[in-house]
Amino acid sequence: MTVRLQRLESSDEGTFGVIKINKLILFTGELPRRENRSNISCIPAGIYKCRWTYSNRFKRKMFLVDGVPDRAGIRIHAANLMGDVTLGYKAQLNGCIALGEKLGSIDGQKAVLLSVPAIRKFEKLMGGKPFELEITYA
Repeated sequence: MTVRLQRLESSDEGTFGVIKINKLILFTGELPRRENRSNISCIPAGIYKCRWTYSNRFKRKMFLVDGVPDRAGIRIHAANLMGDVTLGYKAQLNGCIALGEKLGSIDGQKAVLLSVPAIRKFEKLMGGKPFELEITYA
């Protein structure tokens, strides 16, 4: 199965997109585009294999985005804020991909909202099965 993430916009507040799988529509949040630099950038557009693996950091199984050039440990998990912290924005990601049920703002910063329910829906739908993640720009 291929899951398509279409990035819609990127700014200092984060990179935001959408995933549509059957009737499920989820929004994505990632760090701003910063040339694929670890801990401050979203990953490059491309096709990646995703596997259901145990995360020592999160102490549970979740999807790992595998094969990202010069990066490791990229996960799909819950988070709301993904701005450039060097510019005073808040971030709850270190290069991973967050899912949300809608886009909005928190304390005046663009955010993905209802992230935990979105992750639950996504993980239930995917059933722990591996998939390809295709990331493109609109």
